[in-house]
Amino acid sequence: MKEDMKGLYAAILLSMVVIFATNWLFPKKENPLQTNAEPIAAELKTETADKFVQTAETSDIATILKEDKRIALNNEAISGSIRIKGARFDELYLNKYKKTLDADSPDVELLAPAQSNIPYYAEFGFIDAQNKLKLPNSDTLWSVRGQKLTPETPVVLEWNNGQGLKFVRKISVDENYMFRIEQSVENNSNSKITLYPYGLINKAYIEEEATSSVVHEGMSGVLNSTLKEIKYSSLKDGKKEEFKSKGGWAGFSDRYWFSALILNNNQENNVKFAKIAENRYQTDFVGSPINIEPNSVGTVEHRFFVGAKEITLLDQYAKDLHIDKFDLAVDFGWYYFLTKPFFYILNFLFNLIGNMGWAILVFAALLRLAMFPVANKSYESMSKMKKVQPKIQALQEKYKDDKMKLQQEMMELYRKEKINPASGCLPMLIQIPVFFSLYKVLNIAIEIRHAPFIGWIKDLSAPDPLTISVITHLPIPGFLDIGVWPIVMGLTMYVQQKLNPKPANPDQARMFALMPVIFMFMLGHFASGLVIYWTLSNILSIVQQKVIMKKIGVD
Repeated sequence: MKEDMKGLYAAILLSMVVIFATNWLFPKKENPLQTNAEPIAAELKTETADKFVQTAETSDIATILKEDKRIALNNEAISGSIRIKGARFDELYLNKYKKTLDADSPDVELLAPAQSNIPYYAEFGFIDAQNKLKLPNSDTLWSVRGQKLTPETPVVLEWNNGQGLKFVRKISVDENYMFRIEQSVENNSNSKITLYPYGLINKAYIEEEATSSVVHEGMSGVLNSTLKEIKYSSLKDGKKEEFKSKGGWAGFSDRYWFSALILNNNQENNVKFAKIAENRYQTDFVGSPINIEPNSVGTVEHRFFVGAKEITLLDQYAKDLHIDKFDLAVDFGWYYFLTKPFFYILNFLFNLIGNMGWAILVFAALLRLAMFPVANKSYESMSKMKKVQPKIQALQEKYKDDKMKLQQEMMELYRKEKINPASGCLPMLIQIPVFFSLYKVLNIAIEIRHAPFIGWIKDLSAPDPLTISVITHLPIPGFLDIGVWPIVMGLTMYVQQKLNPKPANPDQARMFALMPVIFMFMLGHFASGLVIYWTLSNILSIVQQKVIMKKIGVD
């Protein structure tokens, strides 16, 4: 029985390694993509949306921005401008977030002009299925009413096509990251017209410059209440994915930032994800047709989000604007039911304490407290196992040639001593989803990005910077070059292991002895916040187990 239980422990530990490696290498299984086979009544011609002009003379963003008249935009969260020509959203900075920890680091930049090296922009308009009407496009020069776009001062753009149609576009922004685009078309002609509203986000993606992450980075959206996550690599060779959806959203997702076209909840939208040029991808939608009689006005409203993945804000938008599952823009992973509540607990503790590092430690203590009864029984069982270790070894020696008799005698010994060998597994099984959920929170929550702790830890979402090579100035290979906190965590695992009964099988004993070292180097390059949590959790476990061992009389 003892051999079997040690085998079970080994299997659990190895399973953790396998799951961890799988979660790192294959962050999330994508939803099966179901291509919409029905023809689209009016399809957005991507090649007309942008000329893809890019030359050495116009690759500098500052130079490009000076070439066109612009409408400045600003609130507490964002700043930038809208290009008047084409009414294009193509310059946006996040005022609250810096690119690096450096004091003079620039703000995070999201949107950039089409002619730059890293284009990322959005635009809205109309499509004429018959291709007979002159409609505003990326070259249209709008007249503007308003000096600057702020939450208090919307701007209005107007353009007359010379065929009896007047286009009016009112653009508003809230105090965060949500734009509202109200479009109206005055039909002063003598005939009825039919137009299809559209919106698009165009983004460059350079694979060589991409960073490895366990968080989905690519095209994403919630369509028909189902999350769709599409990797850039799945859209090679001109492949595209199309869907029909009432409501939801679609856009581009990075680790901490994303952009999204918010779809109308009352009308069917044709949504498309596509690669449209080398390193250029586009998410767009075409809405239901708008029929405008002579001497009447047709209107349509769009919303456009571009900013940071602030979970509480996304939840607020989902509630106030009725955006279906808007929080899924954040990659909560397999354990959504744990990851999201964990974030809210951490966020509450952070607001209470004022430091995310201490919030993580308090969170670890609360988790240990919640699991105290289960852990108590587990440690009591393991302490009893350690106390009867000499008797078990005597039985193994006495019945080394009779495995059946050995098992019977060991079971009798467990019964007399009231020991349940399997009870030691339960806390570990509970810890696995807890560990991965917290691991996910530390990777997805922008509130933890650049959050400092005490000492040398300036960013809890990044690995411990005080590594062996930094301390010793020796050329340590990357994988072996870990920080102080991972080493402390490894030591706590070693101490904790010494408190447990030693496996009788020599092979299992050697494997268990290596586990602290394996975990130390495996977690050494992960978020320091996770390592700090794991270290304190180990220390609390050691204290709890030592108290129980003393109570039972185990050395």
